[in-house]
Amino acid sequence: MLPRFVFLLRLLDSNLHSPERHLIELRIEHADLDAMIDRLSQALPLDELLIRRLKKRRLILRDEITRLERSLTPNEPA
Repeated sequence: MLPRFVFLLRLLDSNLHSPERHLIELRIEHADLDAMIDRLSQALPLDELLIRRLKKRRLILRDEITRLERSLTPNEPA
């Protein structure tokens, strides 16, 4: 899925500060944190403090992604 994000980043390169580009960057960072947490969870010795901090950052990113997605999605009546 990462190559799709790279393609989208290039597509949005003309507008460096667009909300869509920011959303893509957040998703990439979230995916990177996922991979890092997975690797660290399997490594010995286990650095629980670092893993906790990374998970907290990942959760903050997820909240920001959700907030940005909601702001980009038009409200439609049910």
